Amino acid sequence: MQAWQVHENGEPSEVMRLEDVGTPTPGDGQILLKVRAANINFPDALMCRGQYQVRPPLPFTPGVEICGETEDGRRVLATPALPHGGFAEYAVADAAALLPAPDALDDAEAAALHIGYQTGWFGLHRRARLEAGETLLVHAAAGGVGSAAVQLGKAAGARVIGVVGGAAKATVARELGCDVVVDRNAEDVVAAVKEATGGRGADVVYDPVGGAAYAQSAKVVAFEGRIVVVGFASGTIPSPALNHALVKNYSILGLHWGLYNTKNPKLVQHCHERLTELAAQGAVKPLVSERVPLGGAAAAVQRVADGVTTGRVTVVPGLTEGGAA
Repeated sequence: MQAWQVHENGEPSEVMRLEDVGTPTPGDGQILLKVRAANINFPDALMCRGQYQVRPPLPFTPGVEICGETEDGRRVLATPALPHGGFAEYAVADAAALLPAPDALDDAEAAALHIGYQTGWFGLHRRARLEAGETLLVHAAAGGVGSAAVQLGKAAGARVIGVVGGAAKATVARELGCDVVVDRNAEDVVAAVKEATGGRGADVVYDPVGGAAYAQSAKVVAFEGRIVVVGFASGTIPSPALNHALVKNYSILGLHWGLYNTKNPKLVQHCHERLTELAAQGAVKPLVSERVPLGGAAAAVQRVADGVTTGRVTVVPGLTEGGAA
C-alpha cells in the first residue's frame, strides 16, 4: 500500500515521503481500517517536527484522525495507533475506541468531527460550563479547532466573538455564525472586544493559539470568566500572571482531550452521541475547505502548519489528482 513516511524530523513538506510499504498488521485489540478520509490536524505538523508530546518511533506515518471502513463495510471514526497513522491507504486503530461515523456527514466531514469537535465540546461544556446567553470569544475562529468551537458555541446559545487574521478569514468566520468578527491584523483586539461587550468582556475564552492571543484573553475576560487553554499554535507558551487571575477573579482551565480516552472513555462516547445529534440537526457541520488526494498530503500538512488554511483540510485517498473520486 501507499503511505506517507517520516524518517527524520523537520518541516512536513521536507520530511514526509510517499512510499510503498507493507499493510500494517493489527496488534492485540486493534483493527485494520481502510482509510476513507484523514483529517489534517496541527499536531501532525508538530509530530513531523518532533515537537509534539507524543513522539512515535521513526519512521512513522502521521495522521491522527480518520474516517475509516471496517472489513464488514462499516464507516467509523478512529484515532489511528501510531506509527501507522492515517495518511495512508490503510491504518490500524484500537477496536474498543471506534465511533460510528454520523450518517449526516460525508467521509471528509465525518473525519473532521472527531478531535476538534470533541475538544470543543469538552472545553466549552465540561470545563468552562458555557451557558446560553453568555459571550464566547474564540481565537483563530476560522481555523480547524476554532471553527468547531464557533459552531458549538452557537449551538449552545452563546453570543460568539471570533478573532481571525485577515479579511478572507473574517469572511469565513461570519459564514460560520460569529456574531462579531475581529481581524487582529487590522484592529486592536482588546479594544474591539471591550466595545462589543460594553466593557464587560467575554465570559468564556477559547484559546488554541497562546502567545499574544493569551495576553489579549487575560485583558478581555469578564468577572468570573473562564479561559480555556487548548493549545499553542503560535509556537509561544504563555506564562500566566496568577496575581492577575486573583485580582480579576477569573479561571484558567487546561484542556487535554486525549486524557479522557484513558481517564473517562464513557464521556468520549457520550460526547460523540451528542455531536452526532447536533450533526443530524444541522447545528454543526465541519467546514472542509479542501479535499486533497493522498499524493497532496505533505503539501497540505505544510499549509496547515503555516496557518494559511481555513476550516479543515482533509486527505481523501480515493480522490485522483484532478479531484474526482
